[in-house]
Amino acid sequence: MTPTTPPASRNPLLPTPNRHPLTPVLLLLIALSLIPALILAFTRVQFEQAQKTVSIVMDYSSLSAQANLNGQTPLGLLGQYRALGVNGVAVYEDTVGSKVARGELYLKPGSELAVENPGANVNTQLTYTRDLKPGTTAALKARFNLKFTDVTVGGQRWTAWPTDISFLPAGPNTTLISALKAQGYVVVYRPYDSPVVKVPGSDWPDVPFLAFNDTEVIGARDPELMRQVRARLGNRVPAIIEFTPQKGLDQLIAGGKAVRLFSISAAWQDLLTPPEVSSKFVLAARERSHKLLYTRPFKTVNDTTTFLKDLKTGLDKWGIRVGTPVAAAYEPNLLLKWLCIVGPLAAILLIGLSYPLTRVGLGVAVIGLLIALGLNGGQPFPGFALVAAISFPALGLVMRRDRVTDWFVATGFSLAGVLFVSALGANRDSMLGLDPFKGVGLTLLFPILLVALSFLPRQDIRKTVYQIYTAPIKLGDIIVMVLGAAAFALVFLRRGNATGVGVSDAEAKVRQSLQDSIIRPRFKELAGHPLLLLGLSGILPGYFTLLMLLGGVIGQASILNTFSHFHTPLLISFQRAFIGLGAGLVLGYVALYAVKFAMRLWQGRGDWLRSGTLN
Repeated sequence: MTPTTPPASRNPLLPTPNRHPLTPVLLLLIALSLIPALILAFTRVQFEQAQKTVSIVMDYSSLSAQANLNGQTPLGLLGQYRALGVNGVAVYEDTVGSKVARGELYLKPGSELAVENPGANVNTQLTYTRDLKPGTTAALKARFNLKFTDVTVGGQRWTAWPTDISFLPAGPNTTLISALKAQGYVVVYRPYDSPVVKVPGSDWPDVPFLAFNDTEVIGARDPELMRQVRARLGNRVPAIIEFTPQKGLDQLIAGGKAVRLFSISAAWQDLLTPPEVSSKFVLAARERSHKLLYTRPFKTVNDTTTFLKDLKTGLDKWGIRVGTPVAAAYEPNLLLKWLCIVGPLAAILLIGLSYPLTRVGLGVAVIGLLIALGLNGGQPFPGFALVAAISFPALGLVMRRDRVTDWFVATGFSLAGVLFVSALGANRDSMLGLDPFKGVGLTLLFPILLVALSFLPRQDIRKTVYQIYTAPIKLGDIIVMVLGAAAFALVFLRRGNATGVGVSDAEAKVRQSLQDSIIRPRFKELAGHPLLLLGLSGILPGYFTLLMLLGGVIGQASILNTFSHFHTPLLISFQRAFIGLGAGLVLGYVALYAVKFAMRLWQGRGDWLRSGTLN
């Protein structure tokens, strides 16, 4: 089958794409594969809408410290905060030191005991304990795999330990946890890991959620211990703490349930105002699917009250309920996912066949396909989700780019692509943030490459390379290239949620204001959509049109990039995309008229350009 050549492009620098005989067939395949993608999108939205319940959890240790400073009991102060929306409490596992502080155990270093009992058989290198509450030491003996010795010193029975045991985990404070459960609080238990505990997890309390401490979970280094801990987990649901990777957590929850937990460190919170902190918690619940909002009181009760009021108001505004979260795993239909693979495969093939140089196009398409699958270890679903993310932003511009209205064609293909990204990439692990989207950088880079290579003219590629190499370059060209490269580098380095390039204070304030009011659009789209409209208009001279088109691809790629954050609810991503499209379209048309006016003004006063002298 021989491709047909459409009418020549209005821009002499833009070769016209091929209209291959297979184009209608591939477009039909894309349209048909959108059906299962739409079904999967609908089921995902249903699942996410049923998950809009969060728990506002207060750290009990921090709460107790604030209560003591204000002459209140912890449970009394907690009752005040409960009226403001707090319905959960995070309780750390006791340490031996906790029991000492509560008057259940007496602990003395050997050096102090020796001073108090001169001449007694006391080893100053050991630590000694004796009961103040009967049975406390016996429980510790049964709990730890440490060698101990019972001795009599000064007429009293002591237990000598080979190390300072004050920091060792001593099990749950069952009295406190029972009291909290009796009052209807959602309890999050925070166990410690220690190699001296004989049977980790055997005494975990009956609570709905666990949040592990440190950088790894219990059993992360021992497969057999991990198997035992998984068996003891029962109905307790582990929490995934954002920005705190914990080794072994993925193994612990493999095939099971988990919830996302959001918290702010006490040190960071001290640098922020109550409204700033509440805004971050609302954002976490609204846009990042966090079910446990782990809060700490501010230094004063008044600031804490302001924070909790703002938090509850923000949650109510976005229809997020406060209650007991239900941990459920998203399980999409596998047959529908397999059917969705047809769409991205047809799209990348259609791009290749639409190139003026078809062999180059097919070669680039195959390379993109292999890279996407390779980055995902050959796994078909995440691999073809990446194929969709790199192909659909470029598809419309490779096929049509002659007039401003082609922006709607390009955008339509991009919006079709997001359905495939969601259908193929969303699963339990990706929505929990355990298996993030691989190839985020590629989603910004490769669509630009696909569009740029489609600019190659229909001639021997060696001739094109020679023409590019021998083309005269002016100082202005170098400046434009440097500025363009710097702009792209800034966009590329600021991809994702955590980057090495921060935002200015002014931009941070704008972002804060926007996200408190609406679903904040991505700034890459607010810049990219106007650039694409300028490029499609053809009003700019020479290669500036090509640069605007390539800059505009970033706006299209950003749409797909938005939907690669699978922990963000699908409806939120659609709102963000459409707000960005609307604002970008308005800014684009404003930019069009502004550029046209500026060019008329420039040309009207351009006699000095034509004469070559400046009067």
